[in-house]
Formats: sequence, C-alpha cells, structure tokens
Amino acid sequence: MKALVLTEYKHFELQDLPRPQPGPTDVLVKVQAVGICGSDVHGMDGSSGRRIPPIVMGHEASGIVVETGASVKNWHIGDRVTFDSTVYSLDDWYSRRGQYNLSDGREVLGVSTPDFRRQGAFAEFVVVPQHILYQIPDNVSYTQAALVEPVAVALHALSLTPIQVNDSAVVVGAGMIGLFVIQALKLAGCSSIIAVDLDDDRLALALKLGATVAINAGRQDVTAEVQALTHGRGADVSFEVVGIAPAVKTAIDCVRKGATVTLVGNLAKTVEMSLQAVVTRQLRLQGSCAINGEYEAALELISSGKINVEAILSAEVPLDEGASWFQRLYEKEKGLIKVVLKP
Repeated sequence: MKALVLTEYKHFELQDLPRPQPGPTDVLVKVQAVGICGSDVHGMDGSSGRRIPPIVMGHEASGIVVETGASVKNWHIGDRVTFDSTVYSLDDWYSRRGQYNLSDGREVLGVSTPDFRRQGAFAEFVVVPQHILYQIPDNVSYTQAALVEPVAVALHALSLTPIQVNDSAVVVGAGMIGLFVIQALKLAGCSSIIAVDLDDDRLALALKLGATVAINAGRQDVTAEVQALTHGRGADVSFEVVGIAPAVKTAIDCVRKGATVTLVGNLAKTVEMSLQAVVTRQLRLQGSCAINGEYEAALELISSGKINVEAILSAEVPLDEGASWFQRLYEKEKGLIKVVLKP
C-alpha cells in the first residue's frame, strides 16, 4: 500500500509498505479521508515528542471495512466507518470505570513515543480494533466523518465542565478544536461566548459559528474586555485550546472567582502559572484528555447539521500531496485551518 511516512523530522516520503493484517478482533479499513491534525503538524518537527520517526501519522479518518478478523462481530465488509483515535484495552481498570481515555497502556493511532508506536491512517489501509469503530450515518460524507474526532474532543471538554444555561464562556484559541468548542457551547445554552485569538480571519469564522464576541489578544486587553462584558466579574468558564503558557495565563486571568478553567491544548510540555491567582480565587483547573465515548454524539450532531464541520475545511487533496500541505500548515499559511487527505 501507499503510505505517507515521516522518515525524519520535517521530512516525508510516500512509500510502498506492506498492507497491514488484522488480528482476530481487528478490522482492516480502506481509508477514504484522513485529516491533518495540529498535533501532527507540531509532531513533524519533534517539538511534541510524540511522533518519533519513522511513523505513519494520522488519527482522524474514515473509510470502508475491507477485511475482518476471525472473531469480529457485527462488522462486515463494505461498512462505512470512522474510529476513535485512542486504542485501549477493554479489561483495563480505567476502562471498566468508564474512563477508557485514561487507560493504562493506551495508544493513539499515528503516534510514536518511547513507550509505543502505532501506525496511523496517512495510508491506503489501516488496522483498528473492532471496539473503537463507529458506523457513519448515510447522510455524512467520508470527509465529514474524518472530522468527527476533533468534534468529539471538543464535546469531551464540555462534558467535564460545569455549564449552566446563560453562562458566559471564553475560548482561548480559534483553531479547529476551539471552533468546535464554540459551536458546542452555543448548543449548551451559553449566552456569551467570547473567542480569543491573534488571527482576525479565525475570529471572524468564530463569530460565524456561534461566538458572540471576538477579541484579538495582540491588540486588546483580554482580561479587561472580558470583565467589561461580564459585569466586572469575569467569565463563568474558560477553555484553553492552544497549549502554550500565554494562552493558559489568559484562560486563568479572564474568569471569575470560583470558575472552572478547562485545559485542552497539549503543545508545550510545561507552562508557568500564578499559583496565587488560582488558589486565592478558588479556581478549578482541569485537563481534558482526548475522547471518552463522545463519538456517537459527534456523529449525530454532524448528521443533523447542528455542528458545522465544512466551515473549517480548507482543502481536500490527494495523499501524494500530503508533504507539501504539511509544510504549508507548518508555515501557518494564512487561511488554512484544516486539510483532509484522500488516499
């Protein structure tokens, strides 16, 4: 099969690799669409430490079942499917508690670390265990289904966050995940959804997708602006979806006392923050890791049109053009948010 391989940092090759073979409880999926994630872009240069070459990246994908393992049940050749990015054991202690995203020994498709290497979906075929598969609704395209994973990431972050109707929320970062968080907050009944970013085009898109206010952090005092919009208190909740120190600081500074700050971004390995700002204002800081059962909800919201995934799609291109589009994303070409590859 053809596969886009990160052979060394910042270098891709389209290679012929052996077609993977499914185990007894696995299925072989012929990939129809796969998204380039921001974590892949940051992984290609080694900055995240989670894409050690050589590796076939890609964890946001959809396709057709073309082969099933001997013990596979309820899945058949020809099924249209997408799949979770997390590969986990069903008998793990955390999985049994309903927290499979925290399971010991969990792996992520298209990720390689010192602890594991799991080939991903920037290829014609990918093997996945049957228990992470989901059926694609008839009215959802393969491209739309390749964007279910980031929608589910956003929904998981909301599921952890105490939100009441009419609450105010700040979303720091109007990239792909941030834009899905904004749409989910609108569905959750937030009356004031404040998008924060450095890019005016992304802020304009945030307003189109449900944000009520857009703040450019490069030109405006975010904390002062948020306080002016929230009776001088600060927002009820905030979401940090960048993963760098300045964004974390903004997410903390712009909420009221007793608020919840949900950290979704995972770029920097460490960040500094003001302990006193957290303790004396009794803030709740929490991380949101991946997905934990939100795939069905994400598929339904896309199918019903309540979540718009096409709005963030920048291009659909062949797999053999993947290296050049990675470079364009890495260089932060204006107007690019999401690129989907077609093997």
